Amino acid sequence: MVRGVLVGILLICILGLGNAAEPEYVKYKDPKQPVAARVNDLITRMTLQEKIGQMIQLDRTMATPQIMKDYSIGSVLSGGGSTPLPQARAEDWVNMINGFQKASLSSRLGIPMIYGIDAVHGHNNVYNATIFPHNIGLGATRDPALVKKIGAATALEVRATGIPYVFAPCIAVCRDPRWGRCYESYSEDPNIVQDMTEIILGLQGDIQSNNRKGLPYVGGKDKVAACAKHFVGDGGTTKGINENNTVIDMHGLLSIHMPAYSDSIIKGVSTIMVSYSSWNGEKMHANRELVTGFLKDTLKFKGFVISDWEGIDRITSPSHANYTYSVQAGIQAGIDMVMLPFNHTEFIDDLTFLVKNNVTSMDRIDDAVGRILLVKFTMGLFEDPMADFSLVNELGSQAHRDIAREAVRKSLVLLKNGENQTNPILPLPKKAPMILVAGTHADNLGYQCGGWTINWQGFSGNNYTRGTTILGAIKSAVDPSTEIIYRENPDGDFVKSNKFDYAIVVVGEAPYAETAGDSQTLTMLDPGPNAINNVCKAVKCVVIIVSGRPLVIEPYVSSIGALVAAWLPGTEGQGITDVLFGDYGFSGELPRTWFKSVDQLPMNVGDPHYDPLFPFGFGLKTESVPSIVARSTSNSVDARPYLLFIMVSMIFSFYFTGI
Repeated sequence: MVRGVLVGILLICILGLGNAAEPEYVKYKDPKQPVAARVNDLITRMTLQEKIGQMIQLDRTMATPQIMKDYSIGSVLSGGGSTPLPQARAEDWVNMINGFQKASLSSRLGIPMIYGIDAVHGHNNVYNATIFPHNIGLGATRDPALVKKIGAATALEVRATGIPYVFAPCIAVCRDPRWGRCYESYSEDPNIVQDMTEIILGLQGDIQSNNRKGLPYVGGKDKVAACAKHFVGDGGTTKGINENNTVIDMHGLLSIHMPAYSDSIIKGVSTIMVSYSSWNGEKMHANRELVTGFLKDTLKFKGFVISDWEGIDRITSPSHANYTYSVQAGIQAGIDMVMLPFNHTEFIDDLTFLVKNNVTSMDRIDDAVGRILLVKFTMGLFEDPMADFSLVNELGSQAHRDIAREAVRKSLVLLKNGENQTNPILPLPKKAPMILVAGTHADNLGYQCGGWTINWQGFSGNNYTRGTTILGAIKSAVDPSTEIIYRENPDGDFVKSNKFDYAIVVVGEAPYAETAGDSQTLTMLDPGPNAINNVCKAVKCVVIIVSGRPLVIEPYVSSIGALVAAWLPGTEGQGITDVLFGDYGFSGELPRTWFKSVDQLPMNVGDPHYDPLFPFGFGLKTESVPSIVARSTSNSVDARPYLLFIMVSMIFSFYFTGI
């Protein structure tokens, strides 16, 4: 009897231990559950501090594993030029990001963080990455399919470094080239900007047919979450002053600056960034009518809204003057994730105070956190949070450089080609006894790439990343017998004393980003004008302008033989020589109006008194040399010598083969 009781007790204990060992079922960890159910389940388990932590994005310089774990920080970013090491390899990035992620996963609820970076023309912060043309050049291509390919290539390079989130694309409609971010805009024409939202499908993947409008979509580990920016009207500020006031009525805002956002949402964009600028005097970071009322309620955007860098601080002037008010205004407006990016405890304290005193509702906090978690679940971060080395060879791959080279040649806009159609200068002959290459931008990879490259403001010289300068491309393109003389700023006597067959002069702007690029004069970098005058008055010349926007060029046009707008082409300089020497024809069209004088600005196509130097959409076309050879009716080259050569070759072939 006693023995039976003891056995029974032992069995009960064993069964009890077995039940205790079974893990508790947690709905948010179950990938078979609908995303909405997982989001709701997780939110019910979160404390207020954990919710506020998810709303924070910290710069990597401030984030530590302990902070990530203790505060359940939702996101980390690299600002412009912020890298784990100088000339960091893809593996270095992966290791750094996994360090942050391990800390996030060790928090109470194990919510993964999302790492973000500006990849606005390729993976531009990263050494050895492919640097594509800036958006203004892509607008000149009029080729959305190409832009989608660039998005897919960029996603692979970003994922190669372990990063799943990019602050791109910029879908601003730049209405004044004096704006320092104008090169981040595809065009002054909202229709072109709308077309170029195709890059979102490249970055995130083609959305599934059953994906509901407004829902974010990211199609796997070779894709990234995108961010349409900067909502809304950032390209329309007065005098093009960065972060300034956009004065326009609702109809103008909706017809010019809003359409690309609607397209982006339809294409499943995951996040949208708010603009520093104001609309009719009200800071966008505090504009509840547009951020919540229009973007979320009318356009039905379901992803998360993120602030710009210290964006809520700038709600007040001076910045950070009343931070508690800024936090209140920004969160109430509808901002879900706040790019702080430095002081997390101040933000946590202020938002906690606002919630506990019923100034900011828990519903608003839950909406913000729910949107952030929705994107994370949709991306698969909960199932696959850690980065690996499987894609490291995608960084700067030749396949991506080939796409960038294609983009460069399609972006070039030919503005002048000789004095008339019967005597064109381009394409140039590859074989010539001696040619001159001149100008500040001929042998400077940093100038060629522009701002947002390696560093926030860009760089000068050829030592900070890998690529091909225009001079290097010319050396590769011409016949080995052609002697190339390079002088950055040759004097007139030097040019006259040498018997150059022709000259290529490459001039433009020094790199800049954001406010540092604001310019009321739009002049080229000295001694650019001097180089044009000295060279083009002495020898047949081609002038290539490397710039983020139209510059003052009217005074020099008459002395220039051929004029090419190359925008900011990036690392693949051979795309320029592909077209210059006729391997491909010129096909680019101006994405924005080229003014005669800055006194005309702002001036956009359709304006009254529209009187440009070169109108929107202008671009002379040339044919590639092979197609010229094949056609006897070419207007630009006499095809008869080529036809005679072909006929003689055929006769010899018939004679010797007996055909």
